Formats: sequence, C-alpha cells, structure tokens
Amino acid sequence: MMDLSQISVVLPSLDPDEKLLRVVDGLLDHGFTDIILVNDGSKPENLHYFETAAQHRQVTLLHHPVNRGKGAALKTAFRWFLENRPEHMGVVTVDGDDQHHPSDTRACCQEMMESGKVILGCRDFSLPHVPKRSRTGNNITCAVFKLLCGMTLSDTQTGLRAIPTAAVRAFCQVKGDRFEYETNMLLAMKEQGIEYGEVKIRTVYIEENKSSHFRVVQDSWRIYKLILAHFFRFTLSSLLSSLVDIGLYALLCWALRDVGGWVLMVVPFVVARAVSSVGNFFMNKKLVFRSQVATGGAMARYFCLAVLILLLQLGLSDGIYLLLQIGDSRVVLRTVIYAVVMIALYYLSFMIQQRWVFAKRTKKKDV
Repeated sequence: MMDLSQISVVLPSLDPDEKLLRVVDGLLDHGFTDIILVNDGSKPENLHYFETAAQHRQVTLLHHPVNRGKGAALKTAFRWFLENRPEHMGVVTVDGDDQHHPSDTRACCQEMMESGKVILGCRDFSLPHVPKRSRTGNNITCAVFKLLCGMTLSDTQTGLRAIPTAAVRAFCQVKGDRFEYETNMLLAMKEQGIEYGEVKIRTVYIEENKSSHFRVVQDSWRIYKLILAHFFRFTLSSLLSSLVDIGLYALLCWALRDVGGWVLMVVPFVVARAVSSVGNFFMNKKLVFRSQVATGGAMARYFCLAVLILLLQLGLSDGIYLLLQIGDSRVVLRTVIYAVVMIALYYLSFMIQQRWVFAKRTKKKDV
C-alpha cells in the first residue's frame, strides 16, 4: 500500500466556490492526510469556503492578504512544507476547480514515490470535449517547448504535479509569481537536469473552464516571453561575439600593418576568431543556457560543433549554388543562398548547443 502520509497536497485557490470543498473532501476520501490550502487574497464573500475546508484537521490554511498570483501561492506553500514537513517525500499540487480526479492525484504520487522524479499529470487534448482555445494553446506551447527548449511535453499547463522534496527546494528559487511560474518550473527542470515523467489523467473541463483565472493575453505573454528568452539571449550572444571578432580583427590588422606577409593574413583571423569563440562559449554556458555541465567537456563539444557548422556553411552554400545557378544573377543568387544557409545553420547550432553541448541529462518517463 502507498503511504500517502508522506505526501503533502498543495492547493492554491482564488475566489473559490463549492467546488473547492468537493476537492478537499475527495482528497481526504482517497487517503490524503495533509493538505496545505492557500487563500491567495480572495474576496470576503468567498472566505467562508476556506473556513469550512479548514475545519478538517488534515487541512492547514495559509493566507495572502492580497492576490499575489498562483506562482506566489505555490511558493508560499512550498516554503511552509520545507519548514514544517522536512521528513516528507514530497508534495502534489492540485487545482481547486475540481478538474483533477483524486485517483489521478494518487497515481501521480505513486509514480513520483517509486521513481523519485517530478511527475506531470497530463491531459489528452485530442478529445472532442476539449475547448478549442485550450487545445490550440497547448499544441502551440508544446511545439515551442520542443523547438526552443528541447523538452518533449504533453501538457505544459497542467496544475497536477507530484514533486519530490529535493525538487521542491529547487523550485522555491524559481522566479515568477503568476501563471508564468509553472512554465519557469519546467524550464528549471531542463536547466538543472531534474528528471521528470508523465502520467495520463482524466481530461475534465467544467463549463469550458470558465472558472479559470488565466488571462489570455497577459498571462500568455508572460509564458511565451520566458520560452523565447533563450533564443533571444542566444542571438544577443552571437551578435556580441561577432562585434568582438570584427573589432579585434581590425585592431590586429592595424597593429601588424607593417609586418605584412602571412602574419598579417593569418594572425588577426586566428586570434580574433579564437577570442570571440571562447567568449561566445562562456556567454552561452553561463547566460544563455545557464548550464551546469563540466566546462572542459562542453568546450570540446562546442568547438566540434563550430567546425561542423563552418564546413556545412561552405559546402552547402557552394553546393546549392552549383545546383541552382540561373542566368547572370550569380552574385545575387550566391548571396541569397549563403544567407538562407546561414540562418538555417544558426537555428541548428542553437538546437545542438541546447540539447548536446550544454545539456545536462534530463530523462522523461511516460506511464
């Protein structure tokens, strides 16, 4: 039998209705013995639901005087858990709108306790009753996560997450106070090599999720800007490295102008490229991907990739040009082909650096 006394349920809520009481009763009926309920600055007329829930001895009620956001409510519960339940195996986060069945919550907890991984309870968005905006939004976000973050996820916005105590500590340091915090948790799993798995759960939408406090424009922007930030930082790092390369090359050409010969031809190029490449490596490691892998191995992989990208740039540019050469537009055509190949290889370099050069092993397990 699974010992649910080792798991604390984290239940953040804003302006609840009677569904909150059904959630609490369902969790207690399914064997959960410790519920951390957070009132995230609810209106006075909704407070009696918290008071009723807190009458259960298994429920600890925490309050935010004003609304601070779901992320802040989760972190408040996480910190309370670490201070008051340090011996527990972990927590499971549950939404208060009765969309997570208690048996699915148990299943996620069981997999977390057996595997030691963060377990995400994932819905099936292909089902016909799923609201179109939810299906479209999740499909887009999953694709962006895969392309720009190298993470394969089925449900990026699930609120049902079973989290081992060690990961709870890590997530307390993650930034974000509102819905973007849950996205930041996923990004932290990638950056810190926290292993995760997925458990399929029921896909429940009550009145097409009308009770959700998710603000489509504001909260979507908060989420997407976090994911896109990796690519923007990569672009900025590349631009800065290019400026260093060009500036140092010009400076060395000026300094060696009286030497001439092969020295003037080779030294400025080699030194400028070496310095800018090493600088780019450390910017990517520390600022772009925030990688914790060993520097030596990552640098070896980085320069292997740099050589490969250079060879592909030269080979593909000339090869495609020879295949597509048309009329007298040779200079224009060669320039266009070079630019297209460069852009494609730029994105390829980003993906390989993220998934191989600077990647810390993060394994996913499906159940």
